[in-house]
Amino acid sequence: MDTLAHASANAQGAAQPAYNRLATTTSLLKYTYAIVPIVAGLDKFTHLLTDWNKYLAPVIADMLPFSVDTFMRVVGVIEIIAGILVLLKPKIGALVVSLWLVGIAFNLLLSGEYFDVAVRDLVMAIGAFSLYLLLPDREEAHREMH
Repeated sequence: MDTLAHASANAQGAAQPAYNRLATTTSLLKYTYAIVPIVAGLDKFTHLLTDWNKYLAPVIADMLPFSVDTFMRVVGVIEIIAGILVLLKPKIGALVVSLWLVGIAFNLLLSGEYFDVAVRDLVMAIGAFSLYLLLPDREEAHREMH
């Protein structure tokens, strides 16, 4: 009887539509790519997680008309806006975050250091782009509603 109950539970789990898994995955990615940029952006002002200034490639720092700290604060504001954009307009926000992460990885490669972080950021960019691909286009979402 226990085997029958187990088989029945497995059948119910298998019968669960795939869209539930997709919706859950999409939600997890959405909130991840909203919260992480917001937290990282806020930390550009406090440096509690790390000293963000050390990650700026010297070649870029040398071109700045202001301090690295000021630049990182601007970066922080952009990251906060990008995270909020993922919450409000997830399709465009996911694309923005993906491209932003590629830019960060490029900066890290230019630094000649932190290759591990650059690879991690590229992997995160792929995840953000995957969220972009999972989200329906406006026209597609409109058709599904009607």
